[in-house]
Amino acid sequence: MPSFLLEVGTEELPASFVGSAIQQWQTLIPKSLSEQYLTSEAIHVYGTPRRLAVLIEGLPAQQADRIEEIKGPPAAAAFKDGQPTKAAEGFARKQGVSLEALEVRPTDKGDFVFVQQSIPGRATADILKELVPAWILGLEGKRFMRWGDGDIKFSRPIAWLVTLLDDAVLPVELVNGSERINSDRISQGHRILTPPQSPPSTGGRKGGVTISHAKDYVNSLRSAFVEVDPEIRKAKIKEQIEAICQQQNAYTEIYPDLLAEVTNLVEWPTAVRGKFDEDFLSLPAEVTTTVMVTHQRYFPVFKTPEAKELLPNFITISNGDPAKSDLIAAGNARVIRARLADGQYFYKIDLAKPLESYVPQLEKVTFQEDLGTVRGKVDRIIKIAGQISEQLQLNAEDSKNIQRAAFLCKADLVTQMVGEFPELQGVMGQKYAAASGETSAVANAIFEHYLPRGAGDKLPETLTGQVVGLADRLDTLVSIFGLGMLPTGSSDPFALRRAANAVVNITWVGELPLDLQQLLEQIVADFVAAYPKTNSSQLLQQLQEFFLQRIRTLLQEERAIDYDLVNAVLGENDPEYTERALKDLLDVRNRATFLQEIRNNGKLSEIYETVNRSTRLAAQGGLDKQQLEPTGLVKTELFQKPSEQAFYDAIVQLVPQTTASREQRNYQQLVDALSEITPKVSTFFDGAESVLVMDENLDIRRNRLNLLGLLRNHARVLADFGPIVKS
Repeated sequence: MPSFLLEVGTEELPASFVGSAIQQWQTLIPKSLSEQYLTSEAIHVYGTPRRLAVLIEGLPAQQADRIEEIKGPPAAAAFKDGQPTKAAEGFARKQGVSLEALEVRPTDKGDFVFVQQSIPGRATADILKELVPAWILGLEGKRFMRWGDGDIKFSRPIAWLVTLLDDAVLPVELVNGSERINSDRISQGHRILTPPQSPPSTGGRKGGVTISHAKDYVNSLRSAFVEVDPEIRKAKIKEQIEAICQQQNAYTEIYPDLLAEVTNLVEWPTAVRGKFDEDFLSLPAEVTTTVMVTHQRYFPVFKTPEAKELLPNFITISNGDPAKSDLIAAGNARVIRARLADGQYFYKIDLAKPLESYVPQLEKVTFQEDLGTVRGKVDRIIKIAGQISEQLQLNAEDSKNIQRAAFLCKADLVTQMVGEFPELQGVMGQKYAAASGETSAVANAIFEHYLPRGAGDKLPETLTGQVVGLADRLDTLVSIFGLGMLPTGSSDPFALRRAANAVVNITWVGELPLDLQQLLEQIVADFVAAYPKTNSSQLLQQLQEFFLQRIRTLLQEERAIDYDLVNAVLGENDPEYTERALKDLLDVRNRATFLQEIRNNGKLSEIYETVNRSTRLAAQGGLDKQQLEPTGLVKTELFQKPSEQAFYDAIVQLVPQTTASREQRNYQQLVDALSEITPKVSTFFDGAESVLVMDENLDIRRNRLNLLGLLRNHARVLADFGPIVKS
C-alpha cells in the first residue's frame, strides 16, 4: 500500500509554532483523510526549525466505491396524484437518474424523496493534491507573515516542498503572487553540517538532499544531520545533559518547558558545557537561573538535587558543529557574562534602599486605567487582608505580619531588577525584604502571595502568604468584574479564572474556615462606595456565579468528583445551596468528597432509592427546606396505616442525629442514620402497609408530603439528592 510524504521547508520557524503545528496536523490530517474515505496504517508528524513534515503509511491506491443516499424534495411536492411533478423531474435530472430510481421514505419531518447514488472511488493521488495546500494553509499561529508580492500567510516564508507518493513526485504547486513553489524530491540538510557541495541529483542546490522514496525520509535527513523526529531530539538532549552532569558529578533540573523549546530550536542537538565567573554566584540563585533559563535558554548546573547550590556552569543546546563546541561555549559565556553583570549592578543599586522606600513609587504604576495605580491597589489589599484576618480571628502577631506583608507586597515592581526581569517579581521582594530587616513571615509572604503562578504551581504554605494572596486576588476579581470586564469564552486577559481557582485552592489546602460570601459582600460594598454607578446586587450575583463555576470545575477536574455529586452539593438554581457553598468552602469540598466515597463503597446506593423518591415527591408539597422538626407539621391523628407512625417515629429519632451531624460536620453519622430508617420508609411506599401519598383528602395528602419533605430536609444537610443519578 502506498506511502505519502509531505515536507514543507521554511526559513527558521519559532519554536512555539513548531510544537503547535505538529499538534494541529496530528488532528487535522487524520480528520481530512477520514472525510475523504481514506484510511491509513500510520501517520507520523515531524518538525524542526526549518521544516514540517508528515509521513502517511498504508494508504489505499484509491477510495473504495461507495453508495451515497441523497435526500430530495418532500414527497408531497415531488408527486401529485401519484404522478411526478417538476420538482421530482428536476431532482432526478440533477442526480443523473431516471424517475423510477426515486424512492419515498418516511423521516422525522414527513415523507421525502431519496435516491441512491453509486460513487466510484477517486485515485488517492488526486485527492492528496487537493489536500496538501489545505493542510499547509490550514495551520494557525501567532504573527503570521506575508512575503514577496503574494497573499499566502504563514509563520515564515515557505522555501521548498517535497511531495512523494512512494518513489514518485506528486506535483503540487503553491502560488504566492509572482512566486510559484513547485514540489519535488529535494529537501535540505543541516545548514552547517551538510556538505556545501551537493551532488547533481539535487539540482545544484547547496545542502540539497534527494529523497528517493517516501519511506526513506527520516533516514535520508538523518544522513544530512537533521533529526526530524522531535521526540528523538528531546531524548538525545536529555541523554547528553545527563552525561555532562555525570562527568562533572553535578546535577541539573531539566525544566519541561525549556526542554520543549530547545528541542524545537535545533535540528542536530549538541549539549555544550560552559562557564561563567564565580563572582556572579553572590547573586541570588533565582536571578542567575532566570537569566539562564528564561533569557538564554541554558540549563543551570547545581552541586546536588537537594541543596540546589549553583555551580559556575551552564549547559546550552547547540545547533552548530560539535567540533566547535569550545568556541560555542566561549561565545555563550560572553553573552551570559553581560546579562549577569547587569543583574549584579541592579541588585547592588536596589539594595541601597530599604524595600519600604519603594512603596511611594507605586503611585506612578497604573494597575488598570479605570482603577488607578498599584499604590491604590495595595491599600485595597491591606483592607481586604484585615477583613480576612478578622474573619479568621487571627492573633495580633499574625495580623501584624499580614498587614506589613500586604503593604510591601508590590514594592519590588519598581526596583531595577524586576524592571529588567519581570519574572522575578515577588522573588526579589522576598530578598529585599529580608535584607531590609523584615521578619521572615513578611519576606516569605511577599513571594508566596503570587502563588500559584500557573497550572501545576505550588500554593502558598504560610498563613501570611495565604491571606495576602487571597486579598490580592479578591481585589482583582471584584474590581475587574465591577468594571464589567468579565471573561468571555477563551478571552480572559486578567486571568480571572486562574485567580478564582487560586482563591478556592488556597482556602482548601490551607484549611481556612473562610466565609467567602461575607467577604464578597464587604468588598463589593467598598467598591460600590468608590464607584457609585455600579449595580451592587448584579455585581455580587455575577461573582457568586463565577465562583460556583470554578468550584464546580475544580471538584470535577482536580478532585475527580462525579458531575451529579457536584450538582448535589452545589444545587441547581438553589439560592440556599449557593450561599451555603460560598459561606463554607471547606464544607462543600468535604461533602462532595464524602459523597464520592460512599458512592465508591456502595453506601450511597443503600439510601439512594428511598431518599431520591422522597425528594421527588416532596417537591409537590410546600414544606420549608430548612425544617427538620416534625412537631406541628405532621398530625399523627391523620395517620391511617402503621407505616405512617413508624415513619414519623423514625423522623423524631433522626432529628438529634442530623443536628449533631450538621454541627460536627460528621456526615457519616447522618448517612448511617438514614440507612437505619430506610426500611421503614420503604414500607411506607411499598408492601401491605403502603399508602397513597397523593390521597384525595388534602389534609392527609399534606400530612404525608410533609413526612417526605422532612426526610428530604434531613438528607439535604448532606446534599440535594434530586440531581444524583443512580449508579
